[in-house]
Amino acid sequence: MTSPTPGCDGAAETEPTLDPGLRAWLDRVNHAQSEGRRRGVPDTPESARMGLATLTRTQGGHGPKLAHVQDIHVGPTGVPVRLYDPQPGVAKGVCVFLHGGGHMAGSVDVYDPICRRLAAATERLVASVDYRLAPEHPYPAGLADALAVLNHLPQALALEGHELTGQMALAGDSGGGALAATLATITRRHPSIVLDRLVLIYPSLDYTLEQPSLDENGRGYLLETEKIRWYFDHYFQHNEDRQQASPLYLPMDGLPPTLVVTAGLCPLRDEGFAYVHRLADAGVPHEHLHMPGLIHAYLNLHELVPDACTRTYAAIGGFLRRRMARS
Repeated sequence: MTSPTPGCDGAAETEPTLDPGLRAWLDRVNHAQSEGRRRGVPDTPESARMGLATLTRTQGGHGPKLAHVQDIHVGPTGVPVRLYDPQPGVAKGVCVFLHGGGHMAGSVDVYDPICRRLAAATERLVASVDYRLAPEHPYPAGLADALAVLNHLPQALALEGHELTGQMALAGDSGGGALAATLATITRRHPSIVLDRLVLIYPSLDYTLEQPSLDENGRGYLLETEKIRWYFDHYFQHNEDRQQASPLYLPMDGLPPTLVVTAGLCPLRDEGFAYVHRLADAGVPHEHLHMPGLIHAYLNLHELVPDACTRTYAAIGGFLRRRMARS
């Protein structure tokens, strides 16, 4: 197991300094958000979706060219999935990817550059899932879509002629990390779904909004605590027990080896730290990459912080290739 410094104890030893590549851009974002609040511009699902799409299109770059990219539909309900195969004709593992966006925004199109980089870094076939979004499709619709993909993807890939090794990893960022962590618990004793790795990138793991970093980093660093609460209120529409739905409080025994990526100026930082501690207590092999000067969604900002993004993809690629012994 590897662990980060600072921050593995749940609190940074020194206040992180914002990566200089983000400063001018973040100043503009904060000014625009302040102006929007002053004018009383309401948040809407459409504005959230357009905001994430625009951010990624303008700052995320295009990602590498790959030998094979294909859209398919998986399972009885036909969940849309985009496949990224870095080397067709060579047997390889699969990495199912669940995009972020607060369960309300994001899509396979928005996350195309990120999935291209994941496929290149991991040398796995990446399957990006276009799960249903709130508020039109509240909890647990997106979770059900992702579970259907895990159940039916191997058969779908075989029908498409992809050569597989049988390894299947699950990865997700932000709200997609919440889905991935939840599914890893749900499927840990599922006879037909065996996950060999779990990758959580600045994941949302505690729907109760009780972690200290939500106050410390909850304003001025792109993702703000007020907006997170708004996302969750649209996701949970039937008085669900939010603690019971939170991956942080689900059972940890039997989880696959897990990599958690956290950012020092992200409001979700401390739930990532807490999850790492729970993995350790449960004896789950794990690694933790902490990026002190980064903010939430920095992989969507590749053009601003390319070195940090490259380091993150390299860590994910190494993790998916490395053998890990249970501690």
